[in-house]
Amino acid sequence: MNTTQTKPSLLPYIATIAYYLSFIVLGLTTAASGPSLLKLAEHTTSALDRISLIFVFSSLGYLIGSFLGGRAYDRFSSHRLMSVTLVIMGVTCILIPLAGSLEVLLFAMLLNGLAAGIMDVGANTLLLWTHGEKAGPFLNGLHFFFGVGSLIAPLVFAQVLLRTGDIHWLYWSFTVFSTPIAIWLWFLPEPKHAVTDESKSASFAVLPVVVMAMLFFLYVGLELGFGNWIYTYSFTLNLETDVTAARLTSIFWGSFTAGRLLGIWISTRLRSKTILFVDIVGCAASIVIIMLWRDSSLALRVGTVGLGLSMASIFPTFLMLAGERMQITGTITGWFLVGSGAGSMLLPWLIGQIFVRTGPEAMTTVLLVALAGILLFLLLFLNGKTESLPAPSTD
Repeated sequence: MNTTQTKPSLLPYIATIAYYLSFIVLGLTTAASGPSLLKLAEHTTSALDRISLIFVFSSLGYLIGSFLGGRAYDRFSSHRLMSVTLVIMGVTCILIPLAGSLEVLLFAMLLNGLAAGIMDVGANTLLLWTHGEKAGPFLNGLHFFFGVGSLIAPLVFAQVLLRTGDIHWLYWSFTVFSTPIAIWLWFLPEPKHAVTDESKSASFAVLPVVVMAMLFFLYVGLELGFGNWIYTYSFTLNLETDVTAARLTSIFWGSFTAGRLLGIWISTRLRSKTILFVDIVGCAASIVIIMLWRDSSLALRVGTVGLGLSMASIFPTFLMLAGERMQITGTITGWFLVGSGAGSMLLPWLIGQIFVRTGPEAMTTVLLVALAGILLFLLLFLNGKTESLPAPSTD
């Protein structure tokens, strides 16, 4: 009888470990694109402005996956669905370094992004189902492990490049790592959950939701725009070698991961509005340092660390701020993710287009404009009227 009692108590934590490992895979595949950009361009004989389409197709897949993922988890076996997404990611990671044409590469990136979007929605939703009202710390831990994967990917890239001269085993190692996790999830018992229809009938004030979606759009574009282009930026300006540029990418994701850990503690001490303004000032100062001392490798590294630390807590703090000023439903959260998916698709692509036409400085210029947009929409959100959803209509 004791064994039957301890098993159920351990299952939520066993499942949580599986979700965390899945998010490491998500972080690995997300952070690998930037350092791999030049090699992928070489494999497909593509110019830099054309190879940047991988960000568009990956993010388009993510957008579709995150939009459809919620319904899929309500209708199908959640753990097996998550297992299938890991298998799809594993297969695409085999194809990506083998692609000899841009069309094949873009198709693989689209499928990879689709699986990533479904996994992102799934891991967050499953943690809520598994831990209920106590899910807060576990959700923060989930996004910390995304940062762990993002930190490891450039380090693996540097070692693979040193030993093989190419990137094949970078992506193939992701497949090897994800395969046992997929098998584990396939046989893991399902978490108990109840599907409600409240969100289907809920109405909401459009303007504050659109403004918050724009904040997610600009922030995620800022994060991935820097994370995906810092390697090419530093290498093109001869500030770093191919190996040290990969380490610089890892420095960014490392400081980002440390900032996520620090943000858990800070969020218990400061109001979300205060945290966001401090973060925006930190991001602005870091970008300006990189712009003013563009020929300095030290300034680039200082700015990179500053950006990682300052960006880290913005995404969860946006969610906290929205929750303070309006009632959050699944429908509203879905629109936030649509905004973030669109930002991850468009801004890194835009940097690539301007990068080729005007030079590497385009990256910092686009980032500064995006940051100014974040400040503008944040002020608009704070000064606008945001009524809770079930407010009675007494006009």
